[in-house]
Amino acid sequence: MADAPRVFRPGPRVGAALRGLLDIALPPRALDEGTELRPVTSPGLSAAAWSRITFIADPVCDACGAPFDYQRGPGALCAACLGRRPAFDRARAACLYDEHSRDLILKLKHADRTDLTGLLARWVARGAAEVLAEADAVLPVPLHRWRLLRRRYNQAAEIARPMARLAGLAYWPDALVRRRATASQAGRSGDARRRNVAAAFVVSPAWRRRIAGQRLVLVDDVLTTGATAEGCARALKAAGAAQVDVAVVARVPQTTPRIAV
Repeated sequence: MADAPRVFRPGPRVGAALRGLLDIALPPRALDEGTELRPVTSPGLSAAAWSRITFIADPVCDACGAPFDYQRGPGALCAACLGRRPAFDRARAACLYDEHSRDLILKLKHADRTDLTGLLARWVARGAAEVLAEADAVLPVPLHRWRLLRRRYNQAAEIARPMARLAGLAYWPDALVRRRATASQAGRSGDARRRNVAAAFVVSPAWRRRIAGQRLVLVDDVLTTGATAEGCARALKAAGAAQVDVAVVARVPQTTPRIAV
């Protein structure tokens, strides 16, 4: 039998040269509003937009990931988590949720801007590197099927998929199910948000045995009060998950009024 034809696969240097030529012919464009037609040196935000994002770095609360003004020692908790520890183990966010990061997130969430997912996934992978290093798998906060039909995609899944690939982790999009269609969380207090999502999430029966004993990272776009993440964490731990951490693009600052999302 004749040998199958060999397929040319460019090496790393050839691939980089080809990408460079493509960038000359079709320069990368900034993803932020008002600069789509302005070339940038690499795909992402313009320099002006980048400088306005408030990225989060250590030191942070060991539980909810709220940034601290100064180092408080390993395992330090913020006042809110000292009073009430979240149902999840740790949460980490790439940046603060404010008028600058909000625009990007709402574009992805409501304006079909799925071209933003690669950028946001890289942000989350960097911001949550600590929890990803200890994880076995990544899964998104699920949408109810009716909301998924209306929106056509789950923004959390669009971020979680490339993030799992970047981290070299398994991606389990179907393990967790939102079995009850909940009302919007926008404008609700923390207690009202927790009541709204109570018993809304469940692990799919087909995944229960696989979930048991695993260290999981739950991905969402924004962490506000943590009620949705806690509802998911309770369902995963009830199925036997050993650890449930949370990774989000942005978190609402504790010291400012909450912004509806």
